Amino acid sequence: MKLTVREASRLLSVSETELYRWIEDGQIPFHVVNHQPLFNREELLEWATQKHLPLSIELFADEGRMVPLAEALEAGGIHHHVGGADRDRALAAVVSHLPIDDDDRDMVLHIMLARESQASTGVGRGIAIPHVRAPLVFPGRAAAITLCFLEHAVPFGAIDGAPVTTVFAMMTPTIHGHLQLLSRLSLALHDPGFKAAIERRADREAILAEARRVDAATVKP
Repeated sequence: MKLTVREASRLLSVSETELYRWIEDGQIPFHVVNHQPLFNREELLEWATQKHLPLSIELFADEGRMVPLAEALEAGGIHHHVGGADRDRALAAVVSHLPIDDDDRDMVLHIMLARESQASTGVGRGIAIPHVRAPLVFPGRAAAITLCFLEHAVPFGAIDGAPVTTVFAMMTPTIHGHLQLLSRLSLALHDPGFKAAIERRADREAILAEARRVDAATVKP
């Protein structure tokens, strides 16, 4: 989906003036169509996530039920001490925890490794979010986020050069669902309480409590 400058400014919660400045400075990915800058939404979301910009959920409000972050984390699971001494082994360990059929694990790992070979999904501050632009879509399944705290800090070629210690692996039934959930995760990672719980590797209930608190302020019934 292509976004106009006005739509992109709403998604990123910045002024159109600021957005045009980013365009002129070459700081933001865009495409020129009929002499007008347009934005690919998936590409823009990936860029914003790497820049740690909070994403507005406004543009997703009319695209079906928005899955609460806590619900997605409960479905995906929160795992501590996930092994793997390097990036590939760490991702294999993450995949072993995903709530998918065993027959799908080799395929999913192959997709993840192929994505990393194109560009790192390490978004900085020790966090990786595989499949920001190329999501894992499982039609008919509930949306889920599997949160893995790695046993070792693993080099990922992240944007800030920091090794990755935390991985959020997202699975959704649709592309729209992926974008909705990504926007919600982005908001949560800017919330001081939720962010602190992740940084200290809090236990499952503490993280879910923070997620529910964030959800309560943003999720509509």
